[in-house]
Amino acid sequence: MENKRVPLREKSIVFIGFMGVGKTSIGKIVAKKLYRDFKDVDHVIEEEYGMPVSKIFEQLGEKAFRKKEKQVVTDLSKKKLLVLSLGGGSFLQEEIKQACLDNCIVIHLDLSWDSWKDRINLIIDSRPVLKDKSLEDMEELFNSRKEIYADHHSKVDTDSKNMEEIADYIVDSLKYAWDLYEPR
Repeated sequence: MENKRVPLREKSIVFIGFMGVGKTSIGKIVAKKLYRDFKDVDHVIEEEYGMPVSKIFEQLGEKAFRKKEKQVVTDLSKKKLLVLSLGGGSFLQEEIKQACLDNCIVIHLDLSWDSWKDRINLIIDSRPVLKDKSLEDMEELFNSRKEIYADHHSKVDTDSKNMEEIADYIVDSLKYAWDLYEPR
């Protein structure tokens, strides 16, 4: 792949994790602190289709969304110096997972079920995957998705931390790793 020879400090950073964990919010802060461009993959797809993800699911179906998602993520994963936020289901696609793991630094933002439950009211209307699901169904989905996030380069527990603290921790960890593995 293109980024095999890219220095570690120039690889794009990819945030994965369950919907509503804070990938976009934390990603934006990390991008600002590292002077990088930020891309939320769902927003890139929404711009291309001219409609929100919920409408894409409704009008074109999940299959069309996932196909576009694969194209967008695999293309962006080959670029340098970006911070990317992936949708909660992106890593269900093996091609996306491999492209990100091969070309980028993949950071899993982890959150406990109890902490996530507290956010349901904030995110439920904008997440088509949660539509018409009971709390038990949501918990089952939450737990089943843990397996797809198991492949990553780093995992950050976000329980009981604010976004700024999490972003600072990530930036400090990245800078330490960059200096450790590729000193200037």
